[in-house]
Amino acid sequence: MSQVRQVGLLAAGCQPWNKDVCAAYGDRFAYCATLAIYIYQLDHRYNEFKLHAIMSEHKKTITAISWCPHNPDLFASGSTDNLVIIWNVAEQKAIAKLNNTKGIPASLSWCWNADDAVAFVSHRGPLFIWTISGPDSGVTVHKEAHSFLSDICIFRWHTQKKGKVVFGHMDGSLSIFQPGNKNQKHVLRPESLEGTDEEDPVTALEWDPLSIDYLLVANLHYGIRLLDSESLYCITTFNFPSAAASVQCLAWVPSAPGMFITGDSQVGVLRFWNVSRTTPIDNFKLKKTGFHCLHVLNSPPRKRFSVQSPIKNHYTSSTSEAVPPPTLTQNQAFSLPPGHAVCCFLDGGVGLYDMGARKWDFLRDLGHVETIFDCKFKPDDPNLLATASFDGTIKVWDINTLTAVYTSPGNEGVIYSLSWAPGDLSCIAGATSQNGAFIWDVLKGKMVQRFNEHGKSGIFCIAWSHKDSKRIATCSGDGFCIIRTIDGKVLHKYKHPAAVFGCDWSQNNNSVRIWDYTQDACINILSGHTAPVRGLLWNTEIPYLLISGSWDYTIKVWDTREGTCLDTVYDHGADVYGLTCHPSRPFTVASCSRDSTVRLWSLTPLITHLQINILADRSWEEIIGNTDYAIEQGAPPLLCGKVSRDIKQEIEKLSSNPRVKKLRWFSECLSPPGGSDNLWNLVAVIKGQDDSLLPQNYCKGIMHLKHLIKFRTSEAQELTTVKMSKFGGGIGVPTKEERLKEAAEIHLRLGHIQRYCELMVELGEWDKALSVAPGVSMKYWKKLMQRRADQLIQEDKDDVIPYCIAVGDVKKLVHFFMSRGQLKEALLVAQAACEENMQTLHVSTPKGASDSDEIYKEDFNELLHKVSKELAEWYFQDGRAVLAACCLLATDNIELAMAYLIRGNELELAVCVGTVLGESAAPATHYALELLARKCMMIPVCFPSVGYRNLAADLLLMIPDNELHLVKLCAFYPGCIEEINDLHEKCKLPTVEECMQLAETAQADGNIFKTIKYYLLSQEPEKALPIGIDFIKEYISSSNWTLDTIFPVLDLLSYIRTEKLVLHTCTIARNELLILYGYVGALLAIRRQYQNIVPALYEYTSQLLKRREVSVPLKIEHLSEELDAWRACTQFTNQSSEESPYTPPSDSQRMVYATLLKRLKEEPLKGIIGSDYVTGSNLPSHSDIHISCLTGLKIKGPVFFLEDGKSAISLNDALMWAKVNPFSPLGTGIRLNPF
Repeated sequence: MSQVRQVGLLAAGCQPWNKDVCAAYGDRFAYCATLAIYIYQLDHRYNEFKLHAIMSEHKKTITAISWCPHNPDLFASGSTDNLVIIWNVAEQKAIAKLNNTKGIPASLSWCWNADDAVAFVSHRGPLFIWTISGPDSGVTVHKEAHSFLSDICIFRWHTQKKGKVVFGHMDGSLSIFQPGNKNQKHVLRPESLEGTDEEDPVTALEWDPLSIDYLLVANLHYGIRLLDSESLYCITTFNFPSAAASVQCLAWVPSAPGMFITGDSQVGVLRFWNVSRTTPIDNFKLKKTGFHCLHVLNSPPRKRFSVQSPIKNHYTSSTSEAVPPPTLTQNQAFSLPPGHAVCCFLDGGVGLYDMGARKWDFLRDLGHVETIFDCKFKPDDPNLLATASFDGTIKVWDINTLTAVYTSPGNEGVIYSLSWAPGDLSCIAGATSQNGAFIWDVLKGKMVQRFNEHGKSGIFCIAWSHKDSKRIATCSGDGFCIIRTIDGKVLHKYKHPAAVFGCDWSQNNNSVRIWDYTQDACINILSGHTAPVRGLLWNTEIPYLLISGSWDYTIKVWDTREGTCLDTVYDHGADVYGLTCHPSRPFTVASCSRDSTVRLWSLTPLITHLQINILADRSWEEIIGNTDYAIEQGAPPLLCGKVSRDIKQEIEKLSSNPRVKKLRWFSECLSPPGGSDNLWNLVAVIKGQDDSLLPQNYCKGIMHLKHLIKFRTSEAQELTTVKMSKFGGGIGVPTKEERLKEAAEIHLRLGHIQRYCELMVELGEWDKALSVAPGVSMKYWKKLMQRRADQLIQEDKDDVIPYCIAVGDVKKLVHFFMSRGQLKEALLVAQAACEENMQTLHVSTPKGASDSDEIYKEDFNELLHKVSKELAEWYFQDGRAVLAACCLLATDNIELAMAYLIRGNELELAVCVGTVLGESAAPATHYALELLARKCMMIPVCFPSVGYRNLAADLLLMIPDNELHLVKLCAFYPGCIEEINDLHEKCKLPTVEECMQLAETAQADGNIFKTIKYYLLSQEPEKALPIGIDFIKEYISSSNWTLDTIFPVLDLLSYIRTEKLVLHTCTIARNELLILYGYVGALLAIRRQYQNIVPALYEYTSQLLKRREVSVPLKIEHLSEELDAWRACTQFTNQSSEESPYTPPSDSQRMVYATLLKRLKEEPLKGIIGSDYVTGSNLPSHSDIHISCLTGLKIKGPVFFLEDGKSAISLNDALMWAKVNPFSPLGTGIRLNPF
């Protein structure tokens, strides 16, 4: 199993170099970074677009992508190394490649007149057509489209008229070809260019979807024209509001005939046009940076949300009435169409804009568009990560939200390296390929110093001294390493025999050490990478742990004592360049790559032993050590760094309750970012900590609901009065209007209606203020009416919010938010209602009014819990189990919060938190301890070692009723008799010899369970097998058996030592045990709702029945009947409307399923029901190439390899399988350990 876990991904932005770099089809859209294609898909359950796949097989810049018009699963891409690839999105792989195309495929498009042909062209032609499959497969040349006089910028096939195609040229002209007609080359140049040699390239071309001949064309300087391709006549020239506006992208809106949109290239203004008018209908400024490309989704995705009440679909706006009402002005007569525009901007930003609702459905504000060479955490605020890129910018990211918070001005050429200033100086030093080095003041947003001592030579590394903040070192291709002060005075200049690629300051003294490895003894060579290694990083806590990143696309983790590679990570899609370690979480590492992504990794699985020592409250000697001892071969891992020493010092100062603090501080140090701090803050609140001790950033995360309203109210007040300087010069500085709007929205959700009205009046939005005013008083409403005599109420979708709040219809509002997937909004409103901030909608009752108030309060509480569970499930399905647990702790739902941590396999965190929360979390904590003990029992290399044996026992001794758990541990332990007896003594069990006598006595007394228990603990555990198996077979032969009667016996039997179980003499008993556990596992999976693995468990049991000679009372037909009944009776719950129509189960199926349920009884641990989903399950990685041997589908997220080293299943499926059936799916009798 992979030791290193991917826990975060910063996707690249959209490249600004080539034209056709975004595309869409149905509920997917794609955009290109320089080397990778990002595909987003609509998650219907939450109505949001999620990153579905990253396709990265191109080694050089991608030039264009084109979605197949006939098949939503296929698209094509071309790149500058003369390569065209056809991708299958569903299978996430390249299905066809065309190498060495004649010339670069600069522009590329699927042919509309053929099912599987892609056309591409470069410079002056010819147009090549590649037929991918069938009898005519191969590349042909278009008969007429060649030998052009000017380079081609872009071309478009006609969507209706077969074979009709238009080319746009650099000189501003068009060439039009159609079968059977006279072809037109180089026609329709803009009038202003006629008779001149000036060039005005065609920047955009689109055929009118409703006409055979009309064509919309944009030229860089001339603007937009509507042309008739038959008569070669310009029908309309469109005029921009200002001469400065220019357009490089346009798109028709299919849902509104005659309407198209354009994006300005200087500033991000989206303009709506209709062919009947020469000026825009409407303009929206969406971003400060200009548009690069636009694409309209052909069918707007429908919002379908699981909680939605059966009301009218809010999603489609009531658009374009045939006859506009006479009172509307000309602009308002055109209502904006429903539909989504994929918008890509010149700064790499990508978004999906809902045109009807005028809001972003998805926005990734910024992203690097080229290779990222370096990444570094900010020393005094490790939540910030800076990245340096080939695209000439440094960007600073918040790693908790994975969003950009600052970006440098840009235009620096290639930036190879960066270094943060020490302490709280918010400055970054950057090193460039040709323009020397610089210091960028992050908060002021400007360059404050430049260094040019290396001339035009590339500077490969820069390091700011953290002991003396006035010194910066650089090293360069000119062979010099230079140390200077920050004002530019050179202190030292070292000459090296060749280009210098690295320099760093020692943390212990103020010297720079430059090692020349030829003069020193080489103590070890770490071999394994197949290409040059660029990034190296020593772990700051485990002194022998080294991480390396290479141009072979991999990251390797090494134990340098023995030179062994502990793990290899294949998730990057190109060369790995930079590696950096989180300053306060030493086992969290960030890496950056030529694939333009930054990825976050957790190395914690490499130190499971240490984590469990901390949980089991072992002595400091077993947790923290010194470097000299730790680097001895074979020594167990110990923490030797500053972070752990600081924690120890702080704990030793504490007078009370050190265990709680020890668990919290180590848990925060070992967990990756992304919610663990938030979780511990909520635990502290639940344990009654004083609010004044909460950290400053508490209000930015998921707050306990008792704080939610208070914090949001003060936030609203701050937004109203805040001075601009507060925001500094970061990205997206809010305008005064934006701040007031945000404040108004918060006040509204808090029930402060009058304050909302006043702010809306200040913003000039009288309609909204008036519609809500009666919620304050009729008197106030009349006053407002006088202040605004000439009022007009025009409905906009979000206006449902003020109406609902004014009349207090909280339920409708919460359902409205939930139906749109706005779960955080729903939570806020429900909490405000619980705190009685809303005038609620009362149905008048003659008496007992106070009772009805109580009923409403209960109603709102129920609503609140429903919303918080829905929000938790949203986080959980996004692979963020820790934040899901935070949502539930915020409403004091401890049981469910613990269950989410266990289902996300955050077992160590669950035990830490559960231990601190105490009684209320006890059942889940005990279950997590049991799973952790299984993890220790089965670490194959180490379990026989005393350390792991005792650890497993220590964990089980923390469970109150632990005798049976200890029996299982001792039964499974594979040591010699002395070691086993030592373990028996620690667990207070009789010796091996005594157990044999006890087993024989129990057998004589007819006590089956005791007989099995003591035989398993004796020298001859195999004697337990036939006794237990016969008991189970006898039971399930009767018609009214239940799971609870046979499971304890079956579970105990499964702990027989593996070496005994796999003996040849036990073959029949082993096969019967595997079959019975396979069947019982399937029933347990149904009880726990592990939908993914129920069919696989039934199939596994049937296969074993078919292939092995056994006599068990199970029939293959009976198993398939049960599986069909389960499918039929549960399919309606997880049916999505696009799938096959729902057929109700037959009466016999209902009966079979009812009998099954009777056998199952209820799951004792309530919240554990539902599939497991570990952190990072939905992060696409380049290594998504494994096919699951359970489902036959491609595995997404972490992969788990079975004992043959080849068969793979997803880690999520492995965890669920192991919880209901401990034996491997390969039927070998080996136990599974994915924990």
